[in-house]
Amino acid sequence: MPFPLLLLLFVAAARVTWIAGVQLSRQTDVLAARLHLGEALGGLILLAIATNLPEIAITVSAAISGDLSIALGNILGGIALQTVVLVVLDAVGVRGGKPLTYRAASLPLIVEAGLVITVLAVAIAGTQLPASAILWRIPPAGLLIAVVWIVGLLLVNRAQRSLPWHGDGTAPDAQPEPRGHSRQKTEAKQHGTSTAKAAVIFAVAAVATLVAGVVLERSGDAAATQIGLSGVLFGSTVLALATSLPEISTGLTAVRNGDYKLAVSDIFGGNAFLPVLFLVAALISGKAVLPQAHGTDIYLTALAIVLTLVYLLGILFRPQRRIAKMGVDSFVVLVLYAAGIVGLFAIAGT
Repeated sequence: MPFPLLLLLFVAAARVTWIAGVQLSRQTDVLAARLHLGEALGGLILLAIATNLPEIAITVSAAISGDLSIALGNILGGIALQTVVLVVLDAVGVRGGKPLTYRAASLPLIVEAGLVITVLAVAIAGTQLPASAILWRIPPAGLLIAVVWIVGLLLVNRAQRSLPWHGDGTAPDAQPEPRGHSRQKTEAKQHGTSTAKAAVIFAVAAVATLVAGVVLERSGDAAATQIGLSGVLFGSTVLALATSLPEISTGLTAVRNGDYKLAVSDIFGGNAFLPVLFLVAALISGKAVLPQAHGTDIYLTALAIVLTLVYLLGILFRPQRRIAKMGVDSFVVLVLYAAGIVGLFAIAGT
């Protein structure tokens, strides 16, 4: 197809992803409450999977076609970029004098950040294993990532209920209402909506997101090829931004409702889930994905670890100062990510 048509398809698919992402978030809130899934299962699992449906579609499509470089770049680059979504939420969504991490500070979020860092560290280790290290289509690194993710969810769930510390793990002067209150309000507003209707809307939005994800991958890859942009660079920048639209839409909704903890948790939860897709890609393609990682992929993973660590420290130390309408930690993350992208292009050009 000519480049203008490919660009139009890409933009249209991104628009569908945004709209469907909003509906996925709303119906997830309703279904989690109606089915009594609990905050950990309803938020960290169901919403993490729902908002990452574009990445799931792209990973499955790439695994079927055998071009795993786009899936690698999209997942690892997507984690770094989705962490930067918190910068957007801090600068655009948060109103008042206190930054995002000051309002959202809580011990469970520190546990979630630690889970993201652990999963990414396992992914880096997995890139050093031989490609032949796979049994019954299951690579050891991919399996370990999935196990770490499940154990991490259990720890986060326990941290949300009780921790061996004084108090409930909530920082003083943080958001006054409990985490997840915006979801309860969403469910209350849609009280007249039946569970079946919510499930149907969720399914339609999920299918739309999956189809849009495939269109994003195919049209974007073709357009990137025409302008000479490699699959790694395209997957970790343009495609990662497009597939992060559901996280931006749901995060802005949570922040504007004053549910800062939920907004940060959704980003950390999605970032911890994304590397699990390496196991999915291996099961489909029959090949270990992580050993095929390029230097740029490992570089982006290290960048994502650093960005997550900055926000972990921000939650812990709770800086109140704001720079350019964002917290100090968000400003540092923005600068580090910009420098990281410059380094990414430098590495790709060598």
